[in-house]
Amino acid sequence: MPELCAREWDLLIVGGGITGAGILLEASRRGLKALLVEQRDFAWGTSSRSSKLVHGGLRYLAQGHVKLTREAVHEREALLRDAPGLVEPQGFALADYGASKRKRRTMLAGLALYDLFAGRREAHWLPAAEFALRAPGTARASLQGGVVYTDAKTDDARLVLRTLAEARRHGGHALNYVAARSLLIDAGKVSGAVLRDEAGDTLHRVRARLVIDACGAWAGLLGQHGPRLRPLRGSHLVLPAWRLPLAQAISLMHPNDGRPVFAFPWEGATLVGTTDVDHRDGLEQEAAITRTELDYLMLALQTQFPQCGLKEADILATYAGVRPVLDDGAAGTPSQAGREHAVFARPGMVCVAGGKLTTFRAIALDTLRLAQQQLPDWRDGLAPCRIFDPVAPPQPGGRMPGAMLRRLAGRHGAQAQALLDAARDGELDTIPGTDTLWAELRWAARAEAVQHLEDLLLRRTRIGLLLRGGGEEHLARIRSICQAELGWDDAHWETEVAAYRQTWNKHYSLPTEAEHAYA
Repeated sequence: MPELCAREWDLLIVGGGITGAGILLEASRRGLKALLVEQRDFAWGTSSRSSKLVHGGLRYLAQGHVKLTREAVHEREALLRDAPGLVEPQGFALADYGASKRKRRTMLAGLALYDLFAGRREAHWLPAAEFALRAPGTARASLQGGVVYTDAKTDDARLVLRTLAEARRHGGHALNYVAARSLLIDAGKVSGAVLRDEAGDTLHRVRARLVIDACGAWAGLLGQHGPRLRPLRGSHLVLPAWRLPLAQAISLMHPNDGRPVFAFPWEGATLVGTTDVDHRDGLEQEAAITRTELDYLMLALQTQFPQCGLKEADILATYAGVRPVLDDGAAGTPSQAGREHAVFARPGMVCVAGGKLTTFRAIALDTLRLAQQQLPDWRDGLAPCRIFDPVAPPQPGGRMPGAMLRRLAGRHGAQAQALLDAARDGELDTIPGTDTLWAELRWAARAEAVQHLEDLLLRRTRIGLLLRGGGEEHLARIRSICQAELGWDDAHWETEVAAYRQTWNKHYSLPTEAEHAYA
């Protein structure tokens, strides 16, 4: 780190979520010298706790946000093209239990516009019998039929890591567990920041021609002024696939308030979400699901899938994220708040706020267009190009399903072959209950800037979400694979295990108290 901090940078990007990662990639591939710092782990905040959907946003279209929807659909299509194995199509089905013909026509008209933006055409309405075949297990009483459409899904944390890896290939640099403590100001102009390195507990004064605040829900903590944010919490459940087996996503309207709730197959499990509630807790602490939110999601599931007999004991894990939504001052419900982004500047600094996972490239390009005004010797048309460079499929030493090779290439890009080459006996098997290879743990520990055990189990891989107890039963084997790669002695390992258990129990397990009402 000292060597990097001694350099002068064109851009110092603060924030290691998908927005900061996207800016680092687009800046680096266009010749700027750029350094990104993240005070926690890469994707620690919203970008590992999203709904895992890459989508245009039918709800936003219904609210009249046509421009946002069009942009999001275009970006979804680009990600499907450029990130196969990481961003994959996901079919959705929405049952109709007697909605008005007007509401049905409105939905179908919206989907026709959705198709127009994507440059394709699909059939969206299915009669009851055909819909029931597409969505087995859904409640049949009063079923009139249903609407089907296609969006996409991803592993959001791996999307951040893949973006950072692509940026490094273009000369960008990224450091986790390095916090920006304050700004450097010269003659009224921001000229860098004071950084604190957690590992060495040292301070560094880093100079940059421009500082970019890409801190998401934490934007503005460095002291600049701009649009107000309305932090909204979205909470989710993860269930075993065998308890709620789904061939495609089911979108349903909550029986209490008519909000959309979904359940879809993800990483070998079933993901359920999301709530949408004002987050009134401080941002210093990790978000966690509340008892009221859990009850809200369980009621939706029990109403839609009555024959499954789902109970809280079926839940493998929970998680909650805080969305960086712009506050327009309106007093509407959280679900009515827009997902647009805003970019603003002061001398020596640019801040970006708001936005959504799907549109991270568009957000990055908008940010650089404003940054260009303060970098007069840098000129670039900033036309969109491929999000990721094409990657040759890795070649395993033995037989491996094509779907797994596609998955590895999508998540690890150009490093997928090195990951396979590093695997030892038995490590090309999947971890039971997941789609993850044991070898992915070894590679993450060796080459992906893991500083803490939670980085490995909650973000580099997702087994902390996919396995009961956060993967507790596999910790012995994980230790045998990863401890030496991480360079941790026995005492360090035990300290990390204790910290991971505490984090998981507090933020990823079932809540024990009703602390806040869902409102």
